Amino acid sequence: MKLRLLALFLALCLLTGCAPLLERRYASAEPHSSKFWESEAAGTLRAETYQDIVNDLLLLIGQHTEGATLRLYNFGDDLAVADALESAAVEIQEQTPLGAYAVEYITSAAQPQRGYYEAKLQIGYRRTAEQLQAVVNATRAEALYSLLEAALDRGDTELAVRIGYWGPGSQDLTEQLMVQLREERELTETPMWRVSYYPPEGPVGLLEFDLDPPPEPEEESGESDEALPVDGEALSENGEALMAEGSEEAGGDGAEAPLTEPAEGAESGA
Repeated sequence: MKLRLLALFLALCLLTGCAPLLERRYASAEPHSSKFWESEAAGTLRAETYQDIVNDLLLLIGQHTEGATLRLYNFGDDLAVADALESAAVEIQEQTPLGAYAVEYITSAAQPQRGYYEAKLQIGYRRTAEQLQAVVNATRAEALYSLLEAALDRGDTELAVRIGYWGPGSQDLTEQLMVQLREERELTETPMWRVSYYPPEGPVGLLEFDLDPPPEPEEESGESDEALPVDGEALSENGEALMAEGSEEAGGDGAEAPLTEPAEGAESGA
């Protein structure tokens, strides 16, 4: 009897479905952020504080966006808006690794609207979108050796690395790793790799390696001085030619004088 009831229960489950008995629901919560796209409008962001402006600019730069609109809330007047936009642009270019590496300039023009200011942004870049996408991440300088080795294996001529921690001695370690890898790859006779640190002043957050730099120009030697005698010879030949022409002209003018003077001298001697 119990077996029949169990079989009947299983049959009902197959007919009605037992999925609800096995379902589990999951939920995730994220902290609120004031950095978001405004009204889902394409290319329009929202900022309520100065830090929001900086973060929005970094978001645009990460996407290699050249033009966008920024709506500013809670800014008192035109002067406050202008100061905030200018200060944020300077901070991006001089103090952030990504801005110092990629950005050439940032311009903005703001107009007051009802309840907010609307700023038109233009961003000029020193790096292409492909170069920004190729930036890799590393926690510490110790990882640079393997990243450089992989870049050489791929035949890359440049490598950009975002560093999570840059402490004392990291620059010396970077140069040591470069020398070690060049020796192991027998590249010591090639031009030395160039490495740039971003931002140039302050904590380093991004490194750029030029793995195929052009050869440095050789120092000027006495080659130019050696070429002078050639020109001098040419000038002397011209000078000789001019002197020859002059002598011919002189000989032509003075040809009668020697004949006249000896004739007079001969008569006086007689």
